[in-house]
Amino acid sequence: MEEKKKKKSIGFNIIKNDPTDGHGGFGVGALSLDNVSPVFVDIEEGEAFIDIGAMHARSTVEKGIKFLKTKEEVPNGKPYWLVWVTVDRKAEGPYYAGVAACEMTVDRSIRRGYKSLPEHVNRMDKSMKRHIIVDHMDDRSKEILADFLQNHNSEMWELSDRKLKEDLNAK
Repeated sequence: MEEKKKKKSIGFNIIKNDPTDGHGGFGVGALSLDNVSPVFVDIEEGEAFIDIGAMHARSTVEKGIKFLKTKEEVPNGKPYWLVWVTVDRKAEGPYYAGVAACEMTVDRSIRRGYKSLPEHVNRMDKSMKRHIIVDHMDDRSKEILADFLQNHNSEMWELSDRKLKEDLNAK
């Protein structure tokens, strides 16, 4: 018997059917978390990955970590960016509509980390409202994120706003 390997494919949350289609009643115009995906940029490893657990602060990066209010309390924290990516659809197809990055550090050896919860909530909201907020990221992280988004789906990248590509210093 031949063993088939399952390809591990974790993709972006893509737009589900709109539950408000056609009736114009309660919930019309409400923002939906269905289209938001949390992307981690691991600066030291030079990689980006999706971890849906971050929607509830239960990602592999965050598990077992007590988050403190100041960066100074976690002086040896490993730096990450948590980037909220919202996918929307236009006539030509789906695209990266909102992309907003938040800072985070984690020191596994002391099980402590730093993140600003209000910032994370605010940036998720901004992403859902189709804002691009990545210009405060360091150049290496911008490159990692741009490569990840392009490689994940080049068509979605091509359909995305020029601002996203410019702010990530991408071609």
